[in-house]
Amino acid sequence: MHLRSTLGVVLLGLTLTAGPAFAQSTPDPQTHHHPASPSSGQWQLNQDGVVYGLFNRQGGPRGGTEFVVPNWWMGVWTSEHGPHQFGINAMLSLDPATVGGRGYRELFQVGEAYEGAPLVDRQHPHDFLMQLAGTWRRSVGGASVMFSGGLAGEPTLGPVAFMHRPSAAELPMAPLGHHTFDSTHISFGVVTASLDRGRWTLEGSAFNGREPDDERWDLDLGPLDSFAGRVWFRPTGNFAFQFSSGRLKEPEELVPGDAVRSTASGSWFRPRNEGFDAVAAGYGVTSAHGELRHGTFGEFTTSRRTMALSARLELQQVETDLLISGEVPHDADLAGHAPSNVLALTFSGSRRLFTWHGFEGAVGAGFTTYRVPDALRETHGDHPVSFQVFARVRLPAGPMGRMWNMVMSQGHRMDGASMDGR
Repeated sequence: MHLRSTLGVVLLGLTLTAGPAFAQSTPDPQTHHHPASPSSGQWQLNQDGVVYGLFNRQGGPRGGTEFVVPNWWMGVWTSEHGPHQFGINAMLSLDPATVGGRGYRELFQVGEAYEGAPLVDRQHPHDFLMQLAGTWRRSVGGASVMFSGGLAGEPTLGPVAFMHRPSAAELPMAPLGHHTFDSTHISFGVVTASLDRGRWTLEGSAFNGREPDDERWDLDLGPLDSFAGRVWFRPTGNFAFQFSSGRLKEPEELVPGDAVRSTASGSWFRPRNEGFDAVAAGYGVTSAHGELRHGTFGEFTTSRRTMALSARLELQQVETDLLISGEVPHDADLAGHAPSNVLALTFSGSRRLFTWHGFEGAVGAGFTTYRVPDALRETHGDHPVSFQVFARVRLPAGPMGRMWNMVMSQGHRMDGASMDGR
């Protein structure tokens, strides 16, 4: 546990690379900022990050207790040269050390593998390198075109990832539908092109659709043989809607076969002088291995001064046979159960204790209750309840404030405000 805490603190040290300006004066993390663009030819860094000390208790027969330190840091460097804007995007996490190779406990969560076996009732850790990509954007009349690509990036599939949604700001655990909505936010090899005009953005990407393996410190590069497309519509600066679909080539390590994933989502974000309100909802479906698995979620956060509250309601179709046995049913004749519907309701809140040189410290707690399908009552119990208690430090933000609604493939936010303030 001492090692985990020490490595968590190391992540805080990454902020020192931002220079003295971030150590001396940063915007209030609860506000929304639109500063002027950097001078032509100069590079501007916007950053965000968080470290949790998380006591996690998962209930029922499959539950358990643990202490883990989830964390991430994200930076976007931008520079303008006339009509051209260049960007470098990076995102790192020490989860492989502070959470462990098997990740943290989370009932009914399934996805990825560890030492040749599927991760069941656990959420996998993030890879050390989650994003390392470059972007080039050029204004053309009333529109702009963008090309991006890198060793690790985010394909154009799904809503804003849960870590960057303000509607999930007080929810430290990954959504039950993470692998329906967010699982491709880390792809080792991706290229993207987009056209942005007014309220509309059209995007397409080619990428390596295979899930990362359990060696979380390396790069799992592969051919760019998966494809996705996405449409964004932003009727106002507060609303954003996306529709996306992608074909993933052999995404799962333990189960052969391709997958087709489609999602639709909408979000609303209203900043305030001393807080914000945010709402998001989405629907997704994955077609793989001869079956469809559907999922939907709705969540909100309201933040006022030092207090904040979040809630999430999910209905997710889960892989019943895998959850029962903990093993992949390679023989189709052994797969005796259709996907089961799990309903999860989560509430979580926090109280901010301090701000210091841009750092923001808070403590909080949350709980989740489930409606368990009949097929999983024997293994997971009739009414399991899980809860968490956490201490959280948000790292100093850049000139643009917190990177809420950040889409890394674009290098700007999808709440109507670009990262350069325009």
